[in-house]
Amino acid sequence: MPALSIPPAAQPVLGDAALHSLLEEDAPYGDLTTESLGIGSASGCIRFFVRDPMRVCGTEEAARMFELCGARSRLVTASGQQGAAGTLLLEAEGKAGALHRGWKAAQTLVEWCSGISTSAAEITAAARRGHPQALVAGTRKNVPGNRRLAAKAFVSGGAVMHRLGLSETLLVFAEHRAFLGDERPAQTLERLRHHCPEKRVVVEVSSLEEALRWCEADVLQLEKFPPELVAQTRAALRERGAPALVAAAGGIHAANAEDYARAGAHLLVTTAPHLAPPRDVQVRFEAP
Repeated sequence: MPALSIPPAAQPVLGDAALHSLLEEDAPYGDLTTESLGIGSASGCIRFFVRDPMRVCGTEEAARMFELCGARSRLVTASGQQGAAGTLLLEAEGKAGALHRGWKAAQTLVEWCSGISTSAAEITAAARRGHPQALVAGTRKNVPGNRRLAAKAFVSGGAVMHRLGLSETLLVFAEHRAFLGDERPAQTLERLRHHCPEKRVVVEVSSLEEALRWCEADVLQLEKFPPELVAQTRAALRERGAPALVAAAGGIHAANAEDYARAGAHLLVTTAPHLAPPRDVQVRFEAP
């Protein structure tokens, strides 16, 4: 079997130490069943297949996990590709002990990542029916400890990341403004742009009145606005000649993304893919 080959656009986001940790979590003291049966040294093959259509993600990490267990793996379908039912995702050859050790941890990783990726792809497709240049952006509300994989899954689904953490973006919430006293929006924006001249200033607002008050921000994030109010806000901003990009956030999913994009929110900020059910990966073992 050829050595593991990973396309440049689909590199693993977890290094060997993190992948070892996942394997160790599943088998901290070995594989009792495989060892008790005495089959660990037998040779075999394991293959992962798509059971239901999905936007594939996490196969690079899964293939590497089998390598770390001592098997030889081959990546067939890279992250970001659409997988029809029956598509071969990856395969690994080696001792049964290595294949069983990597099996469930690798399968679960692909299923979870592909659930997020598939959901992101569905929302993106819906948004682009509303406007061909619409973008879907994933929030940082991932399962704690899994941000790297979640971000990879969003990107594999054709989305972008809204923000990866507090350290690299300016996003002013009402909870920040509560501490600003009587400072005028123009003063706040000036201070932020002076302090972080290379950053865009995003301000979340919850009403049309707040949107007009903060209309000189670079991006206005409309929190839980219905599509009709998004359209009304866009019209009011255009009337004022305000330059702000309009983003919609809160409750965005595949069923309403088209309406939001058509209403003029060409950046849709969503958490929904983080909550998507995993996709189903079929696993087949073969022994000579």
